[in-house]
Amino acid sequence: MKMDTDFHMAKGGSESSYSSNSRLQRKALLETEQVLEKAVKEICSAVLPPKLVVADLGCSSGENTLIFVSEVIKAMSDHQQLEVQFFLNDLPGNDFNYIFGSLGNFKESIAAEHKGGTPPQFYIAGLPGSYYTRLFPSQIVHLFHSSYCLHWRSRLPDGLDVNAKPYLNKGNIYIAKTAPSSVVKLYQELFETDLLLFLKLRHEELVSGGQMVLTFLGRKNEDVYKGDLNHACGLLAQSIQSLVHKGLVQEEKLDAFNLPFYGPSVDEVNAVVRKSELFDINSAKLFESNWDPYDDSEDHIVQDSLQSGQNVAKSIRAIMGPLFASHFGVAVLDELFREYTRNVAKHLEREKTMYSVIVLSLQRR
Repeated sequence: MKMDTDFHMAKGGSESSYSSNSRLQRKALLETEQVLEKAVKEICSAVLPPKLVVADLGCSSGENTLIFVSEVIKAMSDHQQLEVQFFLNDLPGNDFNYIFGSLGNFKESIAAEHKGGTPPQFYIAGLPGSYYTRLFPSQIVHLFHSSYCLHWRSRLPDGLDVNAKPYLNKGNIYIAKTAPSSVVKLYQELFETDLLLFLKLRHEELVSGGQMVLTFLGRKNEDVYKGDLNHACGLLAQSIQSLVHKGLVQEEKLDAFNLPFYGPSVDEVNAVVRKSELFDINSAKLFESNWDPYDDSEDHIVQDSLQSGQNVAKSIRAIMGPLFASHFGVAVLDELFREYTRNVAKHLEREKTMYSVIVLSLQRR
């Protein structure tokens, strides 16, 4: 699996694209609005920059990317004299053209929101590259933002790559009840290595007093076998197993496939940040979000499990579809996600399940 080429959200603006199926991520942006606003105001007041440099890491494409830009501009209401340079970063395979194609309408909407006033002068540039590498010269960025990204690893853990035999996690695609403890350890070690690297790189690129607001999937239970991502991935593995039984996928293909992400607990995250000795933790919180992006209720009832199953499957396909296509082939995607819809619907009939989302606010020492 090559992250730079195989990993990207479903492109364009079609019904199956990420742009059309990213309401879950939009809800997270709205949930973290106050944390972002606080960071922007503190930077503008305390750092007193002549101009502001802001980077969105793992920006993907669609309206969410520009919602973030809009939120930063809104938070600068007391500092409209500042110019702002936005850098939108993602892997080279990201659909940057879709973002750039919508900038004209976006600038018009910003101007309309500031009737009778003048918004800050802002400039937007794309920045392809992995955030597990250096992206900027030293000490020029004032604020880093990343939403729904840092649970993704830089690569698969050593020993779980498609070419590594014997397969250590047979029948699974992530951490499951049947996953050996050695597999769990590989995921945990890579998580710590990746996050320490990420913090080191961003520390070098941030100005003194610069901040980061990072939102990513995690887990509320300290037991890694009871992680919130485990359920969703377990149902995906079951769906692939169904294709194996139908003769559509070779069993070895399933055994060789693992997902390159890890959902940590808040304590795990805090421990790595403290170990780095590079950042102060302003806040580290966790909130929950329904699997179904269109379910905004706070009760424990799923009104229509089949419809929710479809909503969840479309959301997951928009994110992981390209990864599954690169390994299993495009031809099986429709059947795979039909199976997944059924499996999720059955699960939601029994239990309404949530994602746990970590919001981490850091300041450079």
